Amino acid sequence: MDGEGGSFGLARSAAVKLSEMGERTKQLGSAMRDPHQQKRIILVIVCVALLLDNMLYMVIVPIIPDYLADLESEQSEHVHLVLHPNTSSANSTSQDKSNKDNLDIQIGVLFASKAILQLLVNPLSGTFIDRVGYDIPLLIGLTVMFVSTCIFAFAENYATLFVARSLQGLGSAFADTSGFAMIADKYTEEAERSRALGISLAFISFGSLVAPPFGGVLYEFAGKRVPFIVLASVCLADGFLLLTVIKPFSNRTRENMPVGTPIYRLMIDPYIAVVAGALTVANIPLAFLEPTIANWMETTMHSTQWEMGLTWLPAFFPHVLGVFITVKLAAKNPHLQWFYGALGMVIIGASSCTVPACKTFGQLIAPLCGICFGIALVDTALLPTLAFLVDVRHVSVYGSVYAIADISYSIAYAMGPIVAGQIVHNLGFVQLNLGMGLVNVLYAPALLLLRNVCQMKPSYSERDNLLDEAPQGLYDTIKMEEVRAKKKGYSSSGNCLSVDENGFDPFRAQQSSGPEYT
Repeated sequence: MDGEGGSFGLARSAAVKLSEMGERTKQLGSAMRDPHQQKRIILVIVCVALLLDNMLYMVIVPIIPDYLADLESEQSEHVHLVLHPNTSSANSTSQDKSNKDNLDIQIGVLFASKAILQLLVNPLSGTFIDRVGYDIPLLIGLTVMFVSTCIFAFAENYATLFVARSLQGLGSAFADTSGFAMIADKYTEEAERSRALGISLAFISFGSLVAPPFGGVLYEFAGKRVPFIVLASVCLADGFLLLTVIKPFSNRTRENMPVGTPIYRLMIDPYIAVVAGALTVANIPLAFLEPTIANWMETTMHSTQWEMGLTWLPAFFPHVLGVFITVKLAAKNPHLQWFYGALGMVIIGASSCTVPACKTFGQLIAPLCGICFGIALVDTALLPTLAFLVDVRHVSVYGSVYAIADISYSIAYAMGPIVAGQIVHNLGFVQLNLGMGLVNVLYAPALLLLRNVCQMKPSYSERDNLLDEAPQGLYDTIKMEEVRAKKKGYSSSGNCLSVDENGFDPFRAQQSSGPEYT
């Protein structure tokens, strides 16, 4: 009897636990169906994808040079012993110098290959995202990044590493662009959108700045494969979460979804072109200093390996601070987004010019923090501006415009590992920093072109002139109805005033009738 009672008690407790698990699963499912909760989960998925991309981009910094040097030394030693068993030590030293120069070129090409392929693929990925939506391209990007990370883990020669690095660029072209576009699409209010994009930028910063010490420590104590296996596991989990929450391959129709503006038309929009140029120029100091500053620190201030490895880590905190400050200021004064970006470029320029004057590791931290703080101001202010420009001047489909933003970043990071070393070799490290600082300060006034962006409103004539096509689908039908309604009165949002495409305000005296967007 006691045995039967014990079995009955176990069965009852198991049934209660199963019932509790079922209830929790049901609650989780209902939470995922709630639009507000789903937006938060989507933001988490995108932030993790951006974190992974930037960690994979930077985790190889302490690993690959040492790993390739070991491979190169083993191969050269083997060849040397086979072909020249009696070569003098002087010739051997000369050969080592030649091998080091060749290794530097290989590392530079390997680092740049990701950004170069990303630069080439982005125009295609932006158009593809506009056609099929944001979820499938994000899944494609995560899948390619997972494959790339696995190849990195098990690669044993330079060719395989090059393939893995290039594949990462392909994955980034889909994951980064669709991630930013998905955030802009889900968060339609300007303050909410700025906050969500700011959070994603904080994850990018965290991934870029934490990855080198993360990779260096695991490489030192656990071997080359472990850091990449950890990142691949997180990437796989993020992909499964995407499949669970968004269900990219569920039944879906795109017949009534808006037709996005072609990417070449967005590129010739002067406002978008100014923003894209600012993103490129602002990120040049970071892209050019990353491959050159370690050698300069070793030469001028005789820095130790741990100092060179932790060079950029303190800059994470001012970057997050810059994101936080810009989001708060943009919520209060959205019409000053251009000013925050221009201020960030001036800070970047001033900080870049002071880098060569530093004599110790402690002194160097200040200008590097200034560069990252300025980049945070520029990115946080201008990335939401791109989405706003598409809303008011084109069609609210964001794949192509964030592909342009990704192209802007890729230009800087593709040139960095290749061009920066040549400039330092031919002109010097001081001239490199002064040039980058001067370019940022001189470009800042160009953002004055954006000072009246907040006053723009969607205009039928503007859309017709920009797209040269008849209204298509449900989106344009709604827009035509809005245009008819605006004949009786324009709506306004915040401090933004309604003007037409020429800057003339025919409805300024009329009373505002509600929010600008739904």
